Amino acid sequence: MAFVITSPCKDEKAAECVETCPVDCIVEGDDMFYIDPDICIDCGACEAVCPVEAIYPEEEVPEDEEKYIQLNRDFFK
Repeated sequence: MAFVITSPCKDEKAAECVETCPVDCIVEGDDMFYIDPDICIDCGACEAVCPVEAIYPEEEVPEDEEKYIQLNRDFFK
């Protein structure tokens, strides 16, 4: 399980999550940040500091945001 960044991050890119991540698994894309599921250690530090509440544990991503699970994975392929 990894954390997933969802649509509220789109065009927001506040970056508190990047600064907080102890394993540097969050990377900036063109319009939002993405979490590398292979590096994420599931600590939850990013979720706690996200000002737009865009970050969820993978199994708790709202149904209408589930496409972001694959978008985060695909970003790192």
